[in-house]
Amino acid sequence: MSAGGTRIATAPSVWRCRDRALSLDAPLVVGVVNVTPDSFSDGGRHLDAETALAHARRLLDEGADLVELGAESTRPGAEPVPADEQWRRLAPVVTTLAREPLAVISIDTASAAVAERALAEGAHVINDVSALGDPAMAGLVAQSGAGLVLMHMRGTPATMQQDPRYDDVVAEVAAFLAARRDTAVAAGVAREAIALDPGIGFGKTVAHNLALLAGLDAFVALGQPVLIGVSRKRFLGTLTGDLPPEERLEAGLAAAAISVMQGAAIVRTHDVRATVRALAVATAIRDARIRS
Repeated sequence: MSAGGTRIATAPSVWRCRDRALSLDAPLVVGVVNVTPDSFSDGGRHLDAETALAHARRLLDEGADLVELGAESTRPGAEPVPADEQWRRLAPVVTTLAREPLAVISIDTASAAVAERALAEGAHVINDVSALGDPAMAGLVAQSGAGLVLMHMRGTPATMQQDPRYDDVVAEVAAFLAARRDTAVAAGVAREAIALDPGIGFGKTVAHNLALLAGLDAFVALGQPVLIGVSRKRFLGTLTGDLPPEERLEAGLAAAAISVMQGAAIVRTHDVRATVRALAVATAIRDARIRS
């Protein structure tokens, strides 16, 4: 129970991703590996396959439950990357990492063509920032049994920050995600394979992002694991004196910990070691709160 006597909503206890049943008793940490030249935080650092693989293994050693590989930047203003180019960047990393038995691999792509190739090589999760914008995505994921992350975004990365407006951002984003979840289920995706992401920073102002983080219970109430990605995002820099991405660690840890306290089940981050440590404390306090 919460301090005010209201029961805290809880998400499912397991996220099913192909042959993996990932426990949600403690929040899962997803470590980010951008195989891109232009991502906002680490673009160009892991474009070489060997560098990307070394970074992925380092994140796993630091405590990541999954590593997420992305070959298309979704920073504000980014242009789409053709599927063949995405796969050219991803292929040597996915095919090698998939042979490592402890690695759970998520692919950040809105392209069903890229997802199909990655799943054939052994990827476990598709993180679709377009939430089924590609009509072939749902059926493909259903057939594979993979985990699926559905994220809310207003517009496209190229347009999303052009004066985003909402009447009620929490209600509108929750309704969108519920509808896309239902579309995925109708296409055969198992409910226990679906996670939902309100899309912090994707077509939102600072005020919208804060409202979504403060209103996470609306997303937890949808009955799916809630994924939060706040790591190094621009609104954190704005709130802390216009800091650059590499100086937003403490702000991101605060937002991630508060999100877990409110029921987030999955945290996506560039900074795995620090996030694992911060969430260990947040989880212990959350669990004590639930027991009280």
